[in-house]
Amino acid sequence: EIILLKLGEIVLKGLNRNTFERKLIGNIQRRLKKFGRFDVYTKQSTIYVEPMDESCDLDSAHQALKKVFGIVAISRAAACPKDKDAIADTAKKYLYWRLSTAKTFKVESKRADKKFPLNSMELSKYVGGELYEAFDNLKVDVKNPELLVNVEVREKAAYVHAEAEQGAGGMP
Repeated sequence: EIILLKLGEIVLKGLNRNTFERKLIGNIQRRLKKFGRFDVYTKQSTIYVEPMDESCDLDSAHQALKKVFGIVAISRAAACPKDKDAIADTAKKYLYWRLSTAKTFKVESKRADKKFPLNSMELSKYVGGELYEAFDNLKVDVKNPELLVNVEVREKAAYVHAEAEQGAGGMP
């Protein structure tokens, strides 16, 4: 499990962006110190917070990161191989409780790794079909779903998570 942090205004800062990102990463690392050892790195306007071992307190880290200025959205996610079947299986397992209690859902995919063989729409359709088959209680609702399943295919791995929570926003 990993924590994904989405950046806000920082991405608009042009030549100063690196300064703001370094400040934000420093703030994140300071906030996380008491919860264990985490690898914190940034790629494609997302900051990844990966626990280095089992002793990390991911729940407390997640709560603490919601209060860090400069983060507009925060998600706990499951990483998996960049394969459509692995992504669908990870969604079924990682979001099982949410999927088994929801009535409607929608899958939204982002494909930052353009080498991935399916485009975002095809991936959403495939994963959505697999979830629909696996859970009898679910209906697809693309306009107003009770549960939004997010799939992000990134450079290192694919990530599956439910709706992102709002962060503190602003600047670091």
